[in-house]
Amino acid sequence: MALVVAPDFYQHRPVLVTGGTGFIGRRLVAAVQARGARVRVLVRPGRAIPTDGSGLETVVGDLADAASLAHACAGMDTVIHAAGFAHADAGDVVDFADQHWAVNAHGTFQLLDAAVASGVQRFIFLSSIKAVGEPGPRCVDERWDAPPETPYGLAKRAAEERVLAVSRASGLHAVNLRPALVYGPEMKGNLARLVAAVQHGTFPPLPETGNRRSLVHVDDVAQAVLLAVAHPAAAGQSYFVTDGQPYSGRELYAMIRQALGRPVPRWSAPASVLHAAATLADGALWLMGRERRAASALDKLLGWACYDAARIGRELGYRPAWTFQRYCETELKKWRG
Repeated sequence: MALVVAPDFYQHRPVLVTGGTGFIGRRLVAAVQARGARVRVLVRPGRAIPTDGSGLETVVGDLADAASLAHACAGMDTVIHAAGFAHADAGDVVDFADQHWAVNAHGTFQLLDAAVASGVQRFIFLSSIKAVGEPGPRCVDERWDAPPETPYGLAKRAAEERVLAVSRASGLHAVNLRPALVYGPEMKGNLARLVAAVQHGTFPPLPETGNRRSLVHVDDVAQAVLLAVAHPAAAGQSYFVTDGQPYSGRELYAMIRQALGRPVPRWSAPASVLHAAATLADGALWLMGRERRAASALDKLLGWACYDAARIGRELGYRPAWTFQRYCETELKKWRG
């Protein structure tokens, strides 16, 4: 991970990471600490992680507790805000929609206030590509500015706008990063469920629809964060973060099959049949009082969500080290049963 900054930039720099116990947050903590920073992690009650003699500091708090945020930000140079409510597909549930706003928007507002009051110099917000509306069958860059369409996206967008407004008003070096769907060790969500279904032989062969979907490895998200903290050009900007290689659903399916040591079927199930089956499955889940997600997951595999992350490469020197193909060949094969 080559950085276009001085090698001692992070040495002894006090850095607060929120969400440091999560899938992305753990990699962020490791990456920042490996470069010599003095890392503090904000953890919710009951989620504290051991310091194991590594110099990692934990502070118990919550995004809803302004006093705990002030305590967490005290003495920090940099805040990397990776905490959030990640149920992006649960926006049609009233309680979840409220929680998106409470955590992803209002929680970020409160953390920003605490950071500015404490004299923090740098603030990096882990947002999402969902902070903009779906682009349809095209690949778009940051000039695409359609409004978000879900409670999750609306909350992330509101937080982004506050981040940039505070940056303009206070001179805070603040940056919004919008990762695509993140993969890597210990990933969760639709991609992990796809891998498990393929592994168990319960997933039908996807058709080639020509769609393109952007992904990004968790270590490359960490790379983008490190660059956003250190590079002066990042201040006041919002960037897409991907691995630079958009994929079709069929390609993802085939790479997973190959990584698991299984032949890729020459045939595929028609998209119309898969959509009908997903609708029936969601109906059955609804009758059982369970969350309906089959149709949504299928839409993600067969639909478009393509984002061009060339700008962060030009301006900050971001160079993704991973593709999903490499991940499958080096890591996913460990899933073989």
